[in-house]
Amino acid sequence: MSSYLEKQSNAFRGTLASAATKISNPSTAKASLAPPSPSPSATSDPNTPSAKRKRDVLPAVPYSQPELTGYGAEVKTQMTFAVDLLKKKGEAKTIAEIIDHLSLQNYAQEHKRQLAEGLRGHPRIDWRPDPSLSEQTWETGKYTHRPIIPGVKDATSLLAHLQRKTDASGVSVKDLKDGWPDCEDTLSQLEAKHKILVVRTKKDNLPRYVWPDDPSLHYSVQDEFRSMWHRVPIPSLDDMHRKLVSVGQKPTSEDPNKLVQGLGAKPKAQRKRAGKRVGKATNVHMAHLMQDYSGMRR
Repeated sequence: MSSYLEKQSNAFRGTLASAATKISNPSTAKASLAPPSPSPSATSDPNTPSAKRKRDVLPAVPYSQPELTGYGAEVKTQMTFAVDLLKKKGEAKTIAEIIDHLSLQNYAQEHKRQLAEGLRGHPRIDWRPDPSLSEQTWETGKYTHRPIIPGVKDATSLLAHLQRKTDASGVSVKDLKDGWPDCEDTLSQLEAKHKILVVRTKKDNLPRYVWPDDPSLHYSVQDEFRSMWHRVPIPSLDDMHRKLVSVGQKPTSEDPNKLVQGLGAKPKAQRKRAGKRVGKATNVHMAHLMQDYSGMRR
């Protein structure tokens, strides 16, 4: 009995001693009670975000869409950038100026030659040879952008292009912007002068198609006539059928009152169901096999 009590007493004294040590040194207690750090670098740098905060931070650019850092290494890719350059500048450029813009100075001569030959055969590029040289090379001549509608860059050229058209089709504003990017203001001015007809989008009121117009065919209606026009009463839809019949006109639709009552619609005729066709019970083509030969027995 005494040994058991001594063991309990000694254990209690040990607990008190360890507690007193922790109370006397609070920094040691905090260090011992703190959870273990996931990495040594996280405790050394207080600005390092935790693992949970790292998951919350999203990248500014998706990894599947890398940033455009150059003009590509393929000839066809560089041709696309060259066409965009000529379209944006709107002026003739030599192949040397195009190569400088695309930063292709360190490429091989064969690569530059392929780019020049590709631009000369491009359907949206015009190549003009140098008139001062008798023999042309891939380094000579100038390149210009060929728009979908060539030569239309102002109001005068647009009206001339519309007059030269032999059909009644309109001109797409998208095709106009290919060679004339800032054409919307001029289109609005010509529309106000009744020189062109413009079809616009319903949502943004942007021009889509253009047709020629004649200002001499435009007449302004006086306000007095407008008020007289709006004072004429128009029968309602329910009375329109009766009014037309009363003056001897033939309406193009049924009387809405009869349609509501179900009298205007013709009764649907029930289709008579055709009976099943019964074929012959015997096989005529096998009649010679079905004869009775029992009387011929011996």
